Amino acid sequence: MKLVIERFLLLWLTLLGFVAYFWTDYFPSWSNPFSLSAGWLNYLFAVTMLAIGSLLPRDEILQVARRWHTVLGGTFIQYTAMPLAAYGVGRLMGLDGPLMIGVVMVGCVPGAMASNVLTLIAGGNVSYSVSLTTSATLLSPIVAPLLLKLALGQWVNFPALKVSIQLCWMVVIPVVVGYLLSRYSETWATAARHIGSTVANLTILWIIAVVVAKNRDKLGDFESGATTALVLVFTLLLINLLGYASGYIGGRLMRLPEGMRRALTLEVGLQNAGLGTVLAMELFGNDPRIALAPALYTFGCMFTGTILARAWAMSTAKRCEQSE
Repeated sequence: MKLVIERFLLLWLTLLGFVAYFWTDYFPSWSNPFSLSAGWLNYLFAVTMLAIGSLLPRDEILQVARRWHTVLGGTFIQYTAMPLAAYGVGRLMGLDGPLMIGVVMVGCVPGAMASNVLTLIAGGNVSYSVSLTTSATLLSPIVAPLLLKLALGQWVNFPALKVSIQLCWMVVIPVVVGYLLSRYSETWATAARHIGSTVANLTILWIIAVVVAKNRDKLGDFESGATTALVLVFTLLLINLLGYASGYIGGRLMRLPEGMRRALTLEVGLQNAGLGTVLAMELFGNDPRIALAPALYTFGCMFTGTILARAWAMSTAKRCEQSE
């Protein structure tokens, strides 16, 4: 089941999104499970992070400490390139209001664990990828609220302290608890290896489906028509591509070997948009349009990341064949 979910994650995202969108059309007399669970998104995300923490290799914290200069360098690129890209591209494309706030949130969240899987496919340095994700995740309660406060302060009274506390209990504490449980309980570690990835992926799928359900009317009749929808999609695509470019160029400037450059490229481009979605729903639940950009970015970055990883894998295989 794990392989089926991970290999066809984009398919499941699309299918569950369609179910969420058309639920009230085909089951009008049934309660909508997506809308009913909207108030539980932060707890669902905490479960996701608990599962992810349980899957961290036992020596990963030591690995972060050993290669601290390359890890902090990569994390610095992540937390500078993506917020600047999100803010700059959003302004360039003329976005404002809820859509601009959502785009900025995409740029300010940490990297996603999906980058670790795609790094493996791409033939990159998986250990370095996990170290980068761990570093960005642990620093997120400090860095992400400050970035969001700087970027969004001109539009909204952003509650930086509240977000910092939320990130602590919703992201960092579950990761640490999951890591410690796996380290000191072989039973927990074994269970995590069997179902941890499945639990994490299923909860993220459900979170995105909830956003689709909450934005059903907005998606069906975008406020300013199809043009605005296309502008938002193009904005997110451009941010994604700039993230990949920043990661790869930054890796070259840091003189990292090719495998680590691939890991950094995917880490920077693949944002934890699921976290951005949950924060948007929690902080701006009165205007669910803000969660649209993080939700759409989840689809987009997984699609482009998979293509990039497969292309790298094919180029590596081709070079191996030529050298034989």
